[in-house]
Amino acid sequence: MTPLLLASQSASRRAMLTAAGVPFDATAAGVDEDAAKASLAGSKPRDLADALAELKAIKVSLRHPGRLVLGSDSVVALADGSLLDKPESREQAADHLARMSGARHDLWSAAVIAENGRPVWRHVEAARMHVRPLSPAFIQSYLDQEWPAIAGCVGCYRIEGPGAQLFTRIEGSQFTVLGLPLLNVLDYLRIREVIPA
Repeated sequence: MTPLLLASQSASRRAMLTAAGVPFDATAAGVDEDAAKASLAGSKPRDLADALAELKAIKVSLRHPGRLVLGSDSVVALADGSLLDKPESREQAADHLARMSGARHDLWSAAVIAENGRPVWRHVEAARMHVRPLSPAFIQSYLDQEWPAIAGCVGCYRIEGPGAQLFTRIEGSQFTVLGLPLLNVLDYLRIREVIPA
């Protein structure tokens, strides 16, 4: 069987698949996420993550017929319903962290597998993230350590690193927090005989 094709250059998603023993290749999806999000304005966070994951999977699938292509995306939704995107600057990251401070938010991660330009499987799940109160001094110290590494991270954290210090509690899978509902992906890859059952 031809290896899975990951429609992402995300280091955390590549690391999860590698650690799980999944044979895969990776390529950038080349999706204009800002334009896609603008066209999906008003969508529920779950649906937005799902639509973006599908868009990436289908776009790469059309370029690679016969391959199973995995697209994924994550969306952070604050308790007030507003969404946070990847920070564009250190100042914006500080603002995002201040907005999350002392509150909970939901992180939605979606995975869609496409084949020959159409989706054949999908799964979306959420993790509920409880952020401890963060002092301005802590936020600046955290960004001294983590910026610009977290520039590509929705929510401004790498849970596998210093980002763990932001939370008092996490409800849900760590894989979901890392950006991929991995256990569900593995189930489907076994069905498709990409990995041994």
